[in-house]
Amino acid sequence: MTTDTQSILVVEDEDISRKNLTHILKKEGYGVISTHNGSKAIDLLKKNHFDLVLTDLKMSNVDGMQVLLKSKELQPHTEVIMITGYATIDTAVKAMKEGAYHYISKPYSIDEVRKIVREGLLKRALLLENIKLKEMLKAPQDMPEIVGKSEPIRAIKETIQQIAPSDINVLILGESGTGKELVAKAIHQKSSRSKNKFIGFNCGSFTETLMANELFGHEKGAFTGAVKEKAGLLEIANNGTVFMDEIGDMPLTMQVKMLRVIQEREILRVGGTKAIPVDVRFIAATHRDLESDVKEGYFRQDLFYRLNVITIKLPALAERIADIPLLAHFFLAEKSRSMQKQIQDIDREAMDLLVKYSWPGNIRELENIIERAVALENGKSITVADLPDDIMNLSIETYRSSSTRIPTLMEQEKQYIQWILEKCNGNKTQASKMMDIDRVSLWRKIKRFGL
Repeated sequence: MTTDTQSILVVEDEDISRKNLTHILKKEGYGVISTHNGSKAIDLLKKNHFDLVLTDLKMSNVDGMQVLLKSKELQPHTEVIMITGYATIDTAVKAMKEGAYHYISKPYSIDEVRKIVREGLLKRALLLENIKLKEMLKAPQDMPEIVGKSEPIRAIKETIQQIAPSDINVLILGESGTGKELVAKAIHQKSSRSKNKFIGFNCGSFTETLMANELFGHEKGAFTGAVKEKAGLLEIANNGTVFMDEIGDMPLTMQVKMLRVIQEREILRVGGTKAIPVDVRFIAATHRDLESDVKEGYFRQDLFYRLNVITIKLPALAERIADIPLLAHFFLAEKSRSMQKQIQDIDREAMDLLVKYSWPGNIRELENIIERAVALENGKSITVADLPDDIMNLSIETYRSSSTRIPTLMEQEKQYIQWILEKCNGNKTQASKMMDIDRVSLWRKIKRFGL
C-alpha cells in the first residue's frame, strides 16, 4: 500500500480488462481514473495530474502510441506503461524510444502489473528527487541539505527544527561518516546565530598544547615564536556556533578548561591573565560511547552533562537503506556538475548493489564511491563496471558465504503454488482466488511446472 496517494490513469477499451486493472490498482492504494478511449485520455491529461499512465496500445481512433506521445508532451515526468495483446519487438522498441517506461503483453498476471507499476512510480519519484537536487545545487544554499526521507532522518529533521532556535548545547552521536557536522551546520543555520560564524574543530587532530593554542589563542611572548597576540577559535566565533568534533578524544586536562569556558562564558589566552568573555553555542560530536568513557574515567562526568543537554543519534547508512538511492543521486548530481559531465542516472543493477552493500564507511564512503564512478564513466549512466570490486562482487560473495543454495525465483514460485494447491485440496478455482490470479494463468503455471 502507498502512504501518499499516487494517481494513475488507466486507458483500456476492453471493459473487463479496464475494470480489473482499476480494481487491482485501487486495492494497492492508488488513486485511479479510467477511460475506454485514447481521445478521452488526452482530455484527462490536459485537466489532471497523473503520476503514471497505463494504456492499451491498440485502440480505435486514438491509439496508445498517441496517448504516450501526448502524455510526454503534457506531463514529461509521468511514466507510461503500454499494454497490448499484439506484442511485437518492433512496437515494444518504438514505445520505449518514445519514452514508455515498460511494456506488458496480454495475458498478464496481477503480480506483474503490480510490480511494474510499483517500479515505474519509484523511477518517477527518484527522477523528481534528482531534478530537485540538481536545482538545489544550482543555487547557493545557506541551509545544508540533509538528504533522506527515512523515518530516522525525518525524526532528526524535526528535532533540529525544535532545538535550533534555542541556545542549548547539543551532543551528536554517530559512527564516522554519518554526517554529524552536516547536522551541526543545519542547527546553526536555523538558529538566531546563523548570520555569525560557524567554526568546526576536530579534537582528535591536535596535541593538548596545540589544542589550547587553537581554541584559546595566545598573548605575545607566551612561548617561543609567539611574536604577536593571536585570537583563538572560541574568540573568533563569538556570537556564533562552535562545533567540537570527536569531543571524546579531548585530553582530560583540556576537558577541565572547556568545562570552565562553558560555565563561565569566558576564556584565558595562553600566557594571558585577563578573562575574555565569549558568547558561543556549543555543539559536540563523537563516535565513542561517552557514557562508558565517563564510567571508566576517560571523560569528565560534569562536562558530559554540560554538553549532553540534547542528544541526536545519527543512524548508520545501513540502518537507512531507503535513503541510499536519494543520497546516491544527490552525489551523482553534485559530482557530475563539478566534473562537468552529463551523467544523469544510475542503472538498476548498480543501484541494487549499492542498496545491498553494508557501508562500513557510511555516507562518506558512498560519496567517495559515486565520485569515483563519475570520474570513470563517460556515458549517461553509472553502471556496475564503475563500482569498486568489493561492491561488484557483492552478490557472488553473498552466495558463497551462504551455507545452503538460495532457490531461484522460479523454484520459489513452484513451491508456493504447490503449497496453495495443497491448502485448497487441489481445487484450482479456489487456489486461483487465493493467489489473486485468474484460473487460466494458474493453469499455465501448473502446466509449466509440471504439477
